Amino acid sequence: MMGDYTGAYRAMEDACKAGKIRAIGVSNCYPERLVDLCLLAEIPPAVNQIETHPFLQESAAHANMDDLGVVHEAWAPFAEGRGGLFAHPVLSEIGAKHGKTAGQVTLRALIQKGIVVIPKTVHRERMEENFDVLDFELDADDMAAFEVLDDPSFSRIFDHHDLPTIKWMLGDLVKEQQLGGTTLY
Repeated sequence: MMGDYTGAYRAMEDACKAGKIRAIGVSNCYPERLVDLCLLAEIPPAVNQIETHPFLQESAAHANMDDLGVVHEAWAPFAEGRGGLFAHPVLSEIGAKHGKTAGQVTLRALIQKGIVVIPKTVHRERMEENFDVLDFELDADDMAAFEVLDDPSFSRIFDHHDLPTIKWMLGDLVKEQQLGGTTLY
């Protein structure tokens, strides 16, 4: 969350109070900001979507969300194919045991960890495959093997702490402020 996120959040609360929306969700809300919103807002967020996949499982953030009553939704649950996810030997081995693909194992593991997954695809056969993850369960050994894939040093798709990334994401707002235009705070 960047820019005037508190003002934007207040506007979402107003929309919720007016009955225009039923719930508020946030994205890329790291623990320190999520705590602020949950403890200081009138209407806490229902869901927080953050980058979560086998190589970046966000266990600490997940525990924080659980404590705050916020649902954890995975952004890029397939890591956008990075890390060789769809042919990863650990995921493929678990998949072979259950007659499933590495992608299906990924979705199932995240679901079993209590994470909402909405994978992106434009291919019908992959959509069908992605739905076919509720007819099996990963056992403790499978989950332990999955959890070993978590690597905090894995490069994020977007690093929200990187100044050039932040400037790119804020785009025109940063340019306006640099030119003496709109003040964000």
